[in-house]
Amino acid sequence: MAKTIVTGIKPTGIAHIGNYFGAIKPAIELSNKEDYNCFYFIADYHALTTVKNKQELKENSFKIACIWLACGLDPNKVTLYRQSDVPQVCELSWILSCITAKGFMNRAHAYKNIVEKNKEIGSEEDDGVNMGLFNYPILMASDIVLLNSNYVPVGKDQLQHIEIARDMVKIFNKTFGNSLIMPSAITEKEQAIILGTDGQKMSKSYGNIIPIICESNQLQKLISKIVTDSSLPNQPKNTNCTIFNLYKLFANEQEIMSFETEFKKGISWAEAKKILFEKMDSFLEPIRQKYLFYFNNPQIVEEILLKGAQKVRPIAEETITRVKKAVGLK
Repeated sequence: MAKTIVTGIKPTGIAHIGNYFGAIKPAIELSNKEDYNCFYFIADYHALTTVKNKQELKENSFKIACIWLACGLDPNKVTLYRQSDVPQVCELSWILSCITAKGFMNRAHAYKNIVEKNKEIGSEEDDGVNMGLFNYPILMASDIVLLNSNYVPVGKDQLQHIEIARDMVKIFNKTFGNSLIMPSAITEKEQAIILGTDGQKMSKSYGNIIPIICESNQLQKLISKIVTDSSLPNQPKNTNCTIFNLYKLFANEQEIMSFETEFKKGISWAEAKKILFEKMDSFLEPIRQKYLFYFNNPQIVEEILLKGAQKVRPIAEETITRVKKAVGLK
């Protein structure tokens, strides 16, 4: 029997190469396995903790759906839906919040990090903390258990969310009887850090990203800005650098070996950047074209999301009915 996998896609910011290789590609590969029944949702309720502009939220949710579809997500293999189209998630979140101690939430990483930063700058500990952010792990637990999830793919930095969800299930089942399925984490394989244009980890917060969706001329400009060392043309180059590390993501083994040989011979940085651009551009061009198709046909994207929600809601309703009966609301 196929196991259920649930994962959320937060619609904030611009999706970049780091996101693609760190999250999008692995999730799509997972969905192609026959032994998994995958539910991927646009986490628009979660985005409300930081996004306060309604147009921005709508646009981000639409664009992130377009990107995932353009990158190869098959709606025939994955149930793709908007979190906000499944109201039962908020019902379950309230019920779970009523069995969750505040002290437990005080230990959540996201909240603790803000408190520590506020202490460092001498602000009130809870400055900038809304209740959505504080209760974020409870809503996330609701997303997971609502669909009877067996597994949740996460990076090691997100393991605490699954641990919190498991603790909530334990408390609920101990208090009201075994009504919720215990989820487990699928930890992603250890991946090399994907470097940005400045040599640091690619991150929107560093302003060093290369977007998945950008025109060829923009991509060329971004690659031309990649920081390199001062070695001259004809001098051997160190392969432990941003250009070579990015090239390895897009090239096959033979191409990587050939590029490494050129580095040892002393390829110029300008030529190395040109080769990297050509390789990345040829890889991203089909994704760009698919993205434009979905972007220019929003009714297709909307139909996919609504069909996904229609498939999810009966499962969610069965779970929330079971939970209500367990706690005495039915």
